[in-house]
Parts: sequence; structure tokens; C-alpha cells
Amino acid sequence: MTLFRRRTALFAVAAMALAAAAPASAEIKSLEIIAPANPGSGFDQTSRAVQAALNEAGLASGIQVLNVPGAGGTIGLAQLVSGQKRGPALLTIGATTVGAILSNKPPVTLNDAEPVALLLKEYSMLVVPANSDIKSLAELTAKIKANPSSITWAVGSAGGIDHLIAGQIMKAVSGDARKTNAINYAGGGEQIASIIGGHVTVGVGGIPEFATQVQSGKLRALAITSGERLEGLDVPTLKEQGVDVAYGTWRGLMGSKKASEAEKKELADTIAKMVETKAWKDSLARYGWIGSYEGPEGYAAFLKEQETMMKTGLADLGLLK
Repeated sequence: MTLFRRRTALFAVAAMALAAAAPASAEIKSLEIIAPANPGSGFDQTSRAVQAALNEAGLASGIQVLNVPGAGGTIGLAQLVSGQKRGPALLTIGATTVGAILSNKPPVTLNDAEPVALLLKEYSMLVVPANSDIKSLAELTAKIKANPSSITWAVGSAGGIDHLIAGQIMKAVSGDARKTNAINYAGGGEQIASIIGGHVTVGVGGIPEFATQVQSGKLRALAITSGERLEGLDVPTLKEQGVDVAYGTWRGLMGSKKASEAEKKELADTIAKMVETKAWKDSLARYGWIGSYEGPEGYAAFLKEQETMMKTGLADLGLLK
């Protein structure tokens, strides 16, 4: 082999080695994730966890999280559906979104968007201010029985999972969910401030949103809404305290129907890879979320089941028009 050929071969081998060592280029560029609630909310936390996991794994680049609060997530849904932004976009949704659509009947629904993936499930916690005279769930239920309408509930959006949980507790204890005196908050920060300030009797919200305030001693946890106790959390369930209610929320991602079939597949495949990353699994552990991944088809079936279940809960509350 001539010197020139040997050098050419060496350069080729070196180039191949560098290509193998270099990180793969991001598959999706300029991705926008719409979080349909204020910063600090469950929607916001989920959106930013997706952003971080995609970034760390090199699955997407130029990812922006856009907070579009209001109307239980339907304002964010309308923005996704309108498709004003050029480039790929995702919307984080949950049980609150389904409830808001059923109760408010907005001009756009989930049928106008494309299911991408179910990501996680999460349970809620009942809390009172640390200085409340209510020290236990038994004391709360006694007050409900004595005067149901006197109990004010700090919940998220009207028709959301927090509202449904409050209604189901009221139904189980007093026999009438329509006596639920709920005060709605667009974001977790406002809700927590109201509970700590003693402006409401009791609050219902996601465990991750309340956990820090409980640990700091500003809030007192009365119960969680899972069917069984959760590992690492020393709070009893509603069921084990005699209130037969077990409700959970969830969060997933929707995409635009305007995307091409190739773009839809790319988004779905990218999220499928993301849920296997260490960064995503670390977020699940950090926030106490339960990983429950489903791809587009399984997620679409899940959404239909949720709609049926939530219609019943909303009818109990008298929120269906």
C-alpha cells in the first residue's frame, strides 16, 4: 500500500471513530410544549420534566415550555389546535382538561387534537392549614355531616379531578355531592396560599404540589386518595379511614392533527424513547408520579374511558349542562 493510500485509510478510520463518539443529533427541533396552567402546577412540572428528559437524551432541541393558563386547560388546547406556531408542538393535559371540556363545552375538544402518549398517574392529598382546628379526617367528616355547605374546598379548575374528589367525598359523607362548596384556582401557588391563609376549610390537590408545605409544617395532611398507602408517604388513605373514595389523576400529551403522518409518528416515537430515559425516571421518583406510559392507540382508548367516568362524577356535582 502506498503512503498516500495508507494515510487515506487512516483518515477514514479516524473519521468513523469520531462519528461514533459524537452524540446523535436531536431528532426534533424547535419543539414547543404548552403547559395549560401557571408555573408550579402539575401541568407545568410535567411539561418541564418532559423538556429536561428530551434535552438530556438529545431527542429534541430548542424546546420551549409555554404557560397558557385558564379554563381547565382548554385555552391551551385552543392554542394547540389553532396551530399558529410553525414547528412541532405538544400540549400537556390531564383529568382536569377532560372535566373542563365536559362541563364548559368549549368550541375545541380533544377530538380536535392527536393523542401522543399517556405519561403518568398521580393521586391527590387532602390538607388543612397547620393551625386549623381540624386535626383528622374524622373531624372533617363530622363537620360535613353537621353542616355540609359550611365546608369550603380549595380545588383546581371547575370540573377538574380535585373538584370531583371533593364531590365524591361529600357524596360519601353527606349523600349529596351538589352541596360541595368549591372555590376554584387556576394554579397550585394561589391554591396553596389560600389554604395556608385559612381562607378555605380544606384543600385537595396533587401530592407533589402539597408535599413540601406539609413537610415544612405549614399544612397538615388528612388523607390521600389512592386505594392503598403509597410507599414513602406516611399518610393514610380515605378508604382506610372509612370514606369509600379512591380517585387518581393522570397526565399525557396531545399533538396537532395538522401535522403530517410522518411528524405524528416522529413525535410518538420520540416520547416512547423519552420514557425509558434515566432523566424521566428520576422525575417520576422526585415528584412521586407513577409511570403509566401508553402509546397513541392505548392512550386514545384510555381517554374514552376517562370521559365516561368523569361524566358520572360531573353529573353528581350538577355540572353537566
